[in-house]
Amino acid sequence: MRLSLKWLKRYLNIDVSKDKIAEILTTIGLEVEGVEEVEMVKGGLKGVVVGEVKTCTKHPDADKLSVTTVDTGTGEELQVVCGAPNVAAGQKVLVATVGTTLYTDSGEEFKIKKSKIRGVESEGMICSEAELGLSKDHSGIAVLPSHTPVGKSAAEVLHLESDTVYEIGLTPNRADATSQLGVARDLLAYLRVNEGITEDLKDPDLSAFIGRKTPFNIQVEVHNKSACPRYSGVLIHNVEVKESPDWLKQLLISVGVRPINNIVDITNFVLHEYGQPLHAFDADKIKGHKINVTTLEKGTKFVSLDGVERTLEAHDLMICDGDMNPMCIAGVFGGLTSGVTGDTKNIFLESACFSAAFVRKTSMSHNLRTDAARIFEKGSDPNITLHALKRACIPITELGGGTVSAEVTDIYPHPVEPCAVRLRYSKVQDIIGIEIPRDRVHEILLALEMEISPIDQESILVHVPTNKPDVTREIDLIEEIIRIYGLNKIPVSNQIRSAVNYTDFPGKMDIVRKICDFLASRGFYEMMGLSMIESSAYPHLDEGKMVFVNNTSNIHLNIMRPDMLVSGLVSVSYNLNRQQNQIALYETGKMYQKNGEQIEEKEIITIFLSGNAQEESWRVPKPQPVSFFDIKNIVEAVLAVTGIRDWDSSESDSEDFNYGLKYVVKNHEIVRFGEVSGKILKSSGIKQNVFFAEFDLAALISCASASKTKLKEISRYPSVRRDLAFVVSKDTAFETIRQAAWGAEKKHLRNVNLFDIYENASQLGEGKKSYAVSFIFESLEKTLQETDIERMMQKIENKIVSETGAQIRR
Repeated sequence: MRLSLKWLKRYLNIDVSKDKIAEILTTIGLEVEGVEEVEMVKGGLKGVVVGEVKTCTKHPDADKLSVTTVDTGTGEELQVVCGAPNVAAGQKVLVATVGTTLYTDSGEEFKIKKSKIRGVESEGMICSEAELGLSKDHSGIAVLPSHTPVGKSAAEVLHLESDTVYEIGLTPNRADATSQLGVARDLLAYLRVNEGITEDLKDPDLSAFIGRKTPFNIQVEVHNKSACPRYSGVLIHNVEVKESPDWLKQLLISVGVRPINNIVDITNFVLHEYGQPLHAFDADKIKGHKINVTTLEKGTKFVSLDGVERTLEAHDLMICDGDMNPMCIAGVFGGLTSGVTGDTKNIFLESACFSAAFVRKTSMSHNLRTDAARIFEKGSDPNITLHALKRACIPITELGGGTVSAEVTDIYPHPVEPCAVRLRYSKVQDIIGIEIPRDRVHEILLALEMEISPIDQESILVHVPTNKPDVTREIDLIEEIIRIYGLNKIPVSNQIRSAVNYTDFPGKMDIVRKICDFLASRGFYEMMGLSMIESSAYPHLDEGKMVFVNNTSNIHLNIMRPDMLVSGLVSVSYNLNRQQNQIALYETGKMYQKNGEQIEEKEIITIFLSGNAQEESWRVPKPQPVSFFDIKNIVEAVLAVTGIRDWDSSESDSEDFNYGLKYVVKNHEIVRFGEVSGKILKSSGIKQNVFFAEFDLAALISCASASKTKLKEISRYPSVRRDLAFVVSKDTAFETIRQAAWGAEKKHLRNVNLFDIYENASQLGEGKKSYAVSFIFESLEKTLQETDIERMMQKIENKIVSETGAQIRR
């Protein structure tokens, strides 16, 4: 934002140097990114001086040219060829001497050179106001009063003062500082508190606003009141559209705005003064004498002020006429055919408050970054629309000769009241670190135009003006206090203080770090995916479960990721497309889903495995691809690292997998893993198998924290192994046999292992397979006898047969 020193002095009746203002601006949180001296006329008219025409004769070869001699006070007269019809001897004129740089209407520069015009030498140029950028008058040269001293610079004679302009870096929360008047308020608050200034702010005088009855008015209907909380407007008749006066043009030039005409310039002036965008419509072009504030169907065409035909989105708020023809993108950009032109006689002046979310979404989607859009995006004050409207009407009637309608339209169904926030004195001290006297706290708040009232001995109630939409909490108030009090007054302590905190062990970060370190040691790489993703990546997920976001930076990433599988596959695909075929990745993050009106966040750790189980080498010329058992081994190793060794396993019914398992501990599903569904891989553009595991971090922490490491001695007695082969149906999982074995013998059974699977329909029968299972027995008390082992094996055999219907292969 550009801040003009001239503008500031319109409101602050104080004598403060420009350097002091820059220092204060930085102190109050408005970072000064640059300071510039701006000439009110481009180039500052350097090299243009006052001259007196001594002689004036006709050019020998051109009737419309004159040959003059001009005294510029240097002691030598210049010969200048001039084509103006009004040049005459004895005149005081403005002369651009050789070497002077001037500018065309389009801003292109040209340098005055010594030259010959139709054979006659010319040593400069006698200038018109248009050639100097003072006006658009090309009718003849500028003639000065006869008493004007010769040799004086044009800038001095014409009183063309320069202006100091500060380039301010505004943070998104500073809606109150988007205007010259808003910054002046902040400056005055600081000066009152820290410099003892007692002057009041010189607010613009609105007493001259007068309305008169007119033949007709413009009706307004707001269809979308959430997108337009307030709409104010007024009709002005019989205006004359013409060039703006110099004082107005100079103020606009100082803040980087190109003057256009008196009506448009006044709306821009009020925008920068109040921080309230205005828009002037040609009232005679509003069909049906009615304005509709609404959204239109997606795909509607609209030609904007720059002549570009734009295709509207369903969320674009539009200002339409009585026939629902779009005239303007609300709060962003005007239309080509509805604005003010040189032929305009009647205008409808709009001063509205539009939703920050609507404006930002539209502004970004159409790439229209206008001054109005930037203000609305920060949250404009709905309670200044009428003030700004009246402020604009006064100069329009003075400079354009219009008549204001008596009926000011003001649609404001739900007035915004000042936010009431409780402030505790103790909290101010806790946050800032020093005790600020209570009277000083009150003084700062009152200087910021906030109302205060006591609650009790330790706190007050603060009513925050509506021009500060970001100040809604106690901590926000404390930030305002410290801004005005001055951060440079807070002493830097030479002491270091710390507190001892006690937490359960292992804590969340302990477990996460342990898992990440383990995976990294096994050759996995950590990845960090975006938390946002395209909703189109989840065609079968109910939209009611999606958490949509207004992501104006990238409108395609419009939801928070509902899982970390699809977002992780983006990274897998990225690597595969760059010939990185050995995939071993892990990620810690969150997934987001809606459950009714609540948004549920779930922290998880994911693992992706794809490619070959081993690198190709002379020892392994044809490495095998990774399999389900590779991801299973990694999962169980991760659980072992966290101290979890006992779980119940079952098949996962998730559609994310071709096949998979889930492990449950104490009714908590701690992990699910398997081979990713081919359908999901295809939609991600992946052609090779990918294995995926997902750990529920909260469940993992709960179970890991509850598990305790137990120590036991190694048995001094030998272990014994027995093998059995079971013929079972093909859909019987080994886990069923394992669980049955453990259920039959717990004391001496140490391990159950599947070491072979055999299938042969001619020998075993259709739909059958054989599991070869080993059982390891061991005692801490004695050497197990054959009778002990036979007894335990019989129990295990009976249990497995009864629960699975298995047959023993003898």
